[in-house]
Amino acid sequence: MNYKVLLNALGQIEDDRKISKEVVMNALKEALIKAYRKNVEIPDIALRVEINEDNGHINMFQQYTVVNEVEDDELEISFEDAKELKEGIELGEYIEKPVSLNNLSRASATLARNVMKQKIREAEKLAVYEEYADLLDEMVLGIVESVEEKFVLVNLGRTIAMMPSSARIPNERYTEGQKIRVIITEVKKETKGSQVVVSRTDAKLVKRLFEKEVPEIFQGIVEIKAIAREAGERTKMAVYSHNPDVDAIGACIGPKGTRVQEIIEELKGEKIDIFEWSDNVSDLVRNALAPAEVVAVIPSENSKGLIVVVNKDQLSLAIGKKGKNARLAVKLTEKKIDIKTKEDLDEQGVDYIALQNEYLRKIEEEKLIKQAKQLKEEVALEVAEEFEEEIIEEVIEEAIEENMLTEEISEVEEVKEDSIKPEVVKEENVSKKKKLLESKATEYVSVFEKLVGDTSKPKTEKPDYKNKKKKKEEDEHKPRLKDLKKDLDYEIKPLYSEEELEEIRRQEEEEELTQYDDYMDYEDYDEYYDDED
Repeated sequence: MNYKVLLNALGQIEDDRKISKEVVMNALKEALIKAYRKNVEIPDIALRVEINEDNGHINMFQQYTVVNEVEDDELEISFEDAKELKEGIELGEYIEKPVSLNNLSRASATLARNVMKQKIREAEKLAVYEEYADLLDEMVLGIVESVEEKFVLVNLGRTIAMMPSSARIPNERYTEGQKIRVIITEVKKETKGSQVVVSRTDAKLVKRLFEKEVPEIFQGIVEIKAIAREAGERTKMAVYSHNPDVDAIGACIGPKGTRVQEIIEELKGEKIDIFEWSDNVSDLVRNALAPAEVVAVIPSENSKGLIVVVNKDQLSLAIGKKGKNARLAVKLTEKKIDIKTKEDLDEQGVDYIALQNEYLRKIEEEKLIKQAKQLKEEVALEVAEEFEEEIIEEVIEEAIEENMLTEEISEVEEVKEDSIKPEVVKEENVSKKKKLLESKATEYVSVFEKLVGDTSKPKTEKPDYKNKKKKKEEDEHKPRLKDLKKDLDYEIKPLYSEEELEEIRRQEEEEELTQYDDYMDYEDYDEYYDDED
């Protein structure tokens, strides 16, 4: 049967609805299998569909399980009959026989159509969900589809998003066909399809608009540290420049205010306050309450918030119309703020200047402690890495020395049997490390030296991995522990074994006994001098 027309139609669906080819083909196979089962009225029959996309042919095969005794001839086939159809068949395997799709009933064809539609719809829902889930908190351009009392439907291209009334800018009017920029705030996966929720009141919309209009923000030179918004009224935004040569506020405003003016027009005249970010909470609160002039910022009695001191004529300006300025400052700084006048605190006898100085000193101390801890952690990590490298080097050196020592001891034992006297061997075994240092004077060549190559090179020459390590250290200009050891005020002495120490003590005792052998007692000559007198 030639289904070339059907395959062409499925290809069109694939292009229009952005569904993968594999999903469409699997849906077609499942639809044909269910339609054939309904046609023959055997729901558990095993089938396989083969689609040739080149010539447009679709073939279906019924599968029979190979068994010894057949209980259901629609599902099973005997082992003897299976051997006649296919050589080398084993029990439990399948034998396939082709079946015709030309005689499907109208009900079976309808079922196939419904299955195809359902599978394609499910695949489309999944594709839409995955696409817009990746765009969460991102700004997209949409077209107003319809305006209802409680929501607005916005066409985003592949789906219709819903913008509830709470996500609409107050006093903003929408008309069908109007292009608007919205932020995707939520993507739900429901049985009826993927539900996308968009908003015009989210503060992220202002942030994305600045990223679009200001190249310095998009490139990461200028960063929006904090933002607070009351949609349709005012937005406060704290910015910070990572480049000292770039003015963060000036970059956001643009030449003659063109950049910020574009955003204000998009937001239908919403006012935007841009100020400098500061890690100091006191300075940040001062900037956030602008244009009001702040006299002092002190902690509250329970230390859970801040008290802002202003002059009496600045009180209404600091609070703002309907408390708007103070609310935005609280949102932006994430601190509870209580605004009081200087005159009220003077009447209460509160020395707010001293409290402010103490608060600033405490903030500075906390900042220094934080920096010190961070520096300590960095230094500790760096020292630990260097110490670990040093330990690894020493372990490698010791392993090499032990390997050399083992090779040389074995060779000494072999030579001892032929020519070396037991006394000489005993003398050489007094100090293994001494023998290692004096091995240069020996007449034999160790296995390690043979592997290394030229034995005429001085012992101080290091293998290649040492030279690479040394070169890497010189490039990185990092201080090494070996360099620090040179500045020590004590001398590193070699370690001796118990036998060596015992031998040293014995020699010292003999020297003490023999040091007076040549001593002359001049009292023996007293008699001579007496006789002379």
